[in-house]
Amino acid sequence: MTLALETTDTGLKVRIRLADGTWFAVCDLSALLPGRGVAALLPDGRQAAVFTDRTGGLYAVDNRDPFTGAAVLSRGLTGTRAGRPFVASPLLKQRFDLETGRCLDDDAVRLRTYQVEAA
Repeated sequence: MTLALETTDTGLKVRIRLADGTWFAVCDLSALLPGRGVAALLPDGRQAAVFTDRTGGLYAVDNRDPFTGAAVLSRGLTGTRAGRPFVASPLLKQRFDLETGRCLDDDAVRLRTYQVEAA
């Protein structure tokens, strides 16, 4: 049996800015819980991992783990390092800065980041 989390609909949608400058609604803001990600399928076929933190900050990065190729980053653990938010891959545990996409464990690797807002 799967239990659905109870949420309160705020009427706000989380939107990601696409490469062409348009905004794409991915979910209700109430679907995001601090420390847990949501995967969103974008119009171009890519997937984004969307997160919020305890202060209400919103972040979106590619959902694809560049080390394994698996679309799993939305299932990763979030935390902070030196005051910067990151997500750790659930597979090999590499950490990615949620603001810049930079891998904190390998400077040669970077995720695509997306501008995100609640509107």
